[in-house]
Amino acid sequence: MKNASQIINFIQNKPQFSKLSKYKCIKRIQSIFTPALQKMIKFAYFKNDTLFFVLNHPGAKQEFDNNIQSIKSALNLYMPDECKNYVIKDIKAFVTHTPAKETTIYTNDSHTQQYLERASGNFSINIKNEKLHELAQSIKKIIQSKN
Repeated sequence: MKNASQIINFIQNKPQFSKLSKYKCIKRIQSIFTPALQKMIKFAYFKNDTLFFVLNHPGAKQEFDNNIQSIKSALNLYMPDECKNYVIKDIKAFVTHTPAKETTIYTNDSHTQQYLERASGNFSINIKNEKLHELAQSIKKIIQSKN
């Protein structure tokens, strides 16, 4: 009887799911980086045996360039098990200046906020205009009925 991790690994090794194994390899290499640099990586991809990292800040590019030789030498000494099927000849990075798409869209219909009434309705109405006086009285009655 196979457990869940064995089943997932079996499915990932099938040819139609090769992109999943590439994703797993990229995430494993990305985990080698410092946490600050990991946060600045937007995404990564393979192209012509080169691993490209897309960064969201020029400072991350500079940090990446400072650490690139140590990353390459570490990968030459020890290639993670997830990346055994891929040949990585070079690692490059560049900065993208496209703004991130907003994922959540709020509409007025779906997010109506309701607040508890804090007023007690104990106030005097000193309005001389009759229509406004009646309107204020009706508001006062509504507030008193809710409390």
